[in-house]
Amino acid sequence: MSKYTLNVNGKSQAVDVEPDTPLLWALRDTLGLVGTKYGCGLGQCGACTVHLDGTPARSCLTPVSSVGQQKITTIEGLDAKASHPLQLAWQELDVPQCGYCQAGQIMSACALLKQHPKPTDAQIDEAMAGNLCRCATYTRIRAGIHRAAEIAAKGKGKA
Repeated sequence: MSKYTLNVNGKSQAVDVEPDTPLLWALRDTLGLVGTKYGCGLGQCGACTVHLDGTPARSCLTPVSSVGQQKITTIEGLDAKASHPLQLAWQELDVPQCGYCQAGQIMSACALLKQHPKPTDAQIDEAMAGNLCRCATYTRIRAGIHRAAEIAAKGKGKA
């Protein structure tokens, strides 16, 4: 076991794990941040998406030893009051069906909105292509992203 100090949601967090431990398990099992989900374990479904220095990353494939001082943001750290434009849009439009993949969907969408505050359908499709939804709520996810862009543009949240 090795000790690592991670910057998670703006807080310094110590974890004592093996160097090859996936970040996903350090977040969920060691730190109790269970919003990030285990999906496929192969980095292909997107359920485990977190941000490393603002860039979406598959936490199931990211060894803790590779994180260093990068800022980790999980769904819990997006907005403590659930008032991020994406969270507001997801609630307003009732985007999720089962909800299992939605934390990863929101984290990928958040990175998209930072790059493209008013994304086109093509930009949304490209950015979200790596996030799978078993319930096939893709149309609602796209609508939610468009709605979040509108909310952010009106200044009702910080994208």
